[in-house]
Amino acid sequence: MIFVTGGTGLLGSHLLIELAKGDEPIRAIYRSDKKKEQLSALFNYYFGDSWKGYLDRIEWLKGDILDIPFLQESMMGCSEVYHCAGMVSFHRKDFNKLININRNGTANIVNIALQRGVSKLCHVSSTAAIGGNNEADISEADKWKKEPTTSGYSISKYSAEKEVWRGIEEGLNAVIVNPCVILGAGNWNRSSLTLLRTLKKGLSYYPPGSNAVVDARDVAEIMLGLMRSEIQNERFLCIGSNQSFKELMDEVAKQLNVTPPRKKATRSLVEFARRFASLLSLFTRKRSAITKETIRSLFEERSYSNSKVTEALNFEFRGLTEMVQNSISGKTN
Repeated sequence: MIFVTGGTGLLGSHLLIELAKGDEPIRAIYRSDKKKEQLSALFNYYFGDSWKGYLDRIEWLKGDILDIPFLQESMMGCSEVYHCAGMVSFHRKDFNKLININRNGTANIVNIALQRGVSKLCHVSSTAAIGGNNEADISEADKWKKEPTTSGYSISKYSAEKEVWRGIEEGLNAVIVNPCVILGAGNWNRSSLTLLRTLKKGLSYYPPGSNAVVDARDVAEIMLGLMRSEIQNERFLCIGSNQSFKELMDEVAKQLNVTPPRKKATRSLVEFARRFASLLSLFTRKRSAITKETIRSLFEERSYSNSKVTEALNFEFRGLTEMVQNSISGKTN
């Protein structure tokens, strides 16, 4: 039996699609009925008329990774665990919640995997848990360091990884994947796919920084490849394409057939937008999407190496054009 957490998320749902192609029974946990129901459209996109047969291969249990008795019962009889569940937020007020879900939730998974004698665990981390600077491609060997500007999300994901390494020291067989920004078919109102929704509406400014993106299908395939291999107790960056935000936005705008952003945003302009959005949130009661941490990421220039995983699995990543095309054609909302 394969056990999956976070199966209704962008990456988790693509992992379930890959797993559903096989013969092994799958058990997945979920918290939101609405998000689980939305998987029907995604399975229909990838499997066509036979989608229901694939979706029905999954046994669903409602609960979360902070409920230890629930996890103990749910993981009974499971030989492999894919831990995709987690929280993403760059709001400082969410720090304690991030630590609770990302670190403590991972600790629960690790502890119960050890108790149940799970044969192998795959933990989904993030590039936020890897160090490095702007001078060279960042690799798995770069050490994470806490700085005054380090986000709470980064701290929580690094702390979660430490729980996995602690489990490894106690005898757990595990691998870790560190994806960058993930693109894929799904709901444009959630996660990184909100970029497509924003560009569809029209955007005049682009941030001057750079980062990396990866196809959700690639990460899912890598996870299966690592779990089916003899590789253990290592972590792997999952990087499909390094590019500037302008290059990414230009490609998305081109495929959406809309005008791409032409003006480079200045830090002062974005800071003004952040303050205005914060003021507006006092009246709308809706949290601003712009934080100091997100602004910092928009102006940083980051580039990552994917050589370790490409060599270990002889893997070839999909290109930016194909990633964007699939994200657009696979819109499910």
